[in-house]
Amino acid sequence: MNGVEQGERTTATERRTGTAGAPAAPAAHTDDEVEGIGDARRALGGFLRARRGRVAPEHVGLVGGRRRRVRGLRREELAQLAGISVDYYVRLEQGRATQPSPEVLDALARALGLDAAEHRHLITLAGTRRAPAPTARVSPLIQQILDSLTRLPAFATNHRLDTVAWNDLGAELVGGLADSSRRDRNNARFLFLDPASRLVFPEWEERAEDAVGQLRVSAGRYPDDAELATLITELSTHSADFRRIWATGKVLVCGAGHKSVHHPAVGSMHLDYETLRVPTPTGDTALEIHVFRARPNTPSATALSHLATLATRATTPDLAPADARHRTPRSPTGD
Repeated sequence: MNGVEQGERTTATERRTGTAGAPAAPAAHTDDEVEGIGDARRALGGFLRARRGRVAPEHVGLVGGRRRRVRGLRREELAQLAGISVDYYVRLEQGRATQPSPEVLDALARALGLDAAEHRHLITLAGTRRAPAPTARVSPLIQQILDSLTRLPAFATNHRLDTVAWNDLGAELVGGLADSSRRDRNNARFLFLDPASRLVFPEWEERAEDAVGQLRVSAGRYPDDAELATLITELSTHSADFRRIWATGKVLVCGAGHKSVHHPAVGSMHLDYETLRVPTPTGDTALEIHVFRARPNTPSATALSHLATLATRATTPDLAPADARHRTPRSPTGD
């Protein structure tokens, strides 16, 4: 068919007419680069497009080669792998088909090789539930728990990746949390709009991908969250890196893992982390508490112990310099 597959011809038409899909040449910012934030059907189509673009044809038994003009799978190839009609799949991508069955979603997830978190995100985008965004309330008890972890850095974030509470060592770990004049407390904005983040996080690309993946999950769960939509639009407008990573369809639910952090006073540290979730009465996650530790008898443990001493001196009146400023309250949302 003259090198253009039938399933992709619709996309070419949409691009000429402006009815759907992204422009042929990338611009500084378009609405499709954030996949119709606030519009679940467009978000579903954008996610499917991004994920089929990541599947190498040869990995699913299809012929690849240089003559292919489509990155990843063609529409009709994915439809065939999932056992659904090409017309129905095209309507899904265009946001014209609503409420696909669990069987269809399961088949698409298998064909795309989605992991558990990505599969749940697909189900969320296809659903009809529009839950209000949870309010991140930092109770006195939660702050007390954070403060009790004197040798472990810890801080709490909401679904927009705003840091809303922390302990002294957590504030020191990435620098400036306790001083609102020094840095933005939104982790995604810090990563993508503050050059200092690349010094703090040696593995910046991985941290950036994690942030985008978490924001995508939140956007799928809370499509009516205007503050979240504004944040994502801002990042997409001002950061080419954000647009690039968002276009991959990255999905992440934060759990446990490892992070490298560089601190100007103690150097590089390789830390383990665990994420603890604080649910709302409806079962949504209102807060995520991130706790870090260095493995015993390692250079990172020595560095973290030194950082804990520095944090104690900075926040203890008798040990702090005479001209030290008063601490900013740890929890701007606390009681």
